[in-house]
Amino acid sequence: MKKEHLPNKVCMTCGRPFTWRKKWEKVWGKVKYCSERCRRNKKKANV
Repeated sequence: MKKEHLPNKVCMTCGRPFTWRKKWEKVWGKVKYCSERCRRNKKKANV
C-alpha cells in the first residue's frame, strides 16, 4: 500500500500530522501522539 493511502492523525502535543505505522496496527484507535517524546511531554502542551 502506498503511503498516501494510509490513515493519518494529528498529534495532540505538537499538532503535526502523522501516518499509520505497522506497530500501531492493533491499537490505532488509541494512538494520540506521534512519538514517545510527545507522549512524555503531553503535560507541558496542555498547560
